[in-house]
Amino acid sequence: MEIFTNLNAFIWQDYHENNCNTYFIDGEKGILIDPGHQHLIEHVERGLYTIQKTLDDINVVIITHGHPDHMESIGRFKKPTLWGMNEKEFQFIRKLAGSHIKIPEPDFFLDTGQLLIGDQQFNVLVTPGHSPASICLYWPAKKALFTGDVIFFQGIGRTDLPGGDGSLLKRSIMELSELDVEYVLPGHGEIISGKKAVQKNFKGIMEYWFNYI
Repeated sequence: MEIFTNLNAFIWQDYHENNCNTYFIDGEKGILIDPGHQHLIEHVERGLYTIQKTLDDINVVIITHGHPDHMESIGRFKKPTLWGMNEKEFQFIRKLAGSHIKIPEPDFFLDTGQLLIGDQQFNVLVTPGHSPASICLYWPAKKALFTGDVIFFQGIGRTDLPGGDGSLLKRSIMELSELDVEYVLPGHGEIISGKKAVQKNFKGIMEYWFNYI
């Protein structure tokens, strides 16, 4: 579904199996955020089809963190498509996967700072807690924040998986809450739109969930 001009969300709504929300930014470069599980890539292909695009129209893939439900299908993308994630996160997930699962080497690594892709400028924030070095992507021109599994609508990412850390997640969420955000685009569940709704969501998370992590 279209969130606003040049941004489409492919929301995962089948609760029989876990997969993530995927986002497509259609600018000078086609940018895909979190393509999801390998065997569920049709979810993304169907979403792209509705806007007359295919996987071949993707120039850059951004991975928020290394859990399979967000990045497993990266192997479906071939050059000249490029992809990137945080280096610490990549090393962690590659070590965790061991020799059983081959994870291709990223074309570039993401760290805190500005990221320019085609005609679009983003800010990368390293936001550990759900995983050791997950990233969130802030799009200042649209006041849009792609949060991966750091925060959701009325919820937060798990901290009981390998590399999770509740104190770091709190710090990450507090950092994100200081941004000027009108759209929270999470890795699972509903999109939050409107500045007041975003602020209310952050406030509710801090007042409730911070007591449990």
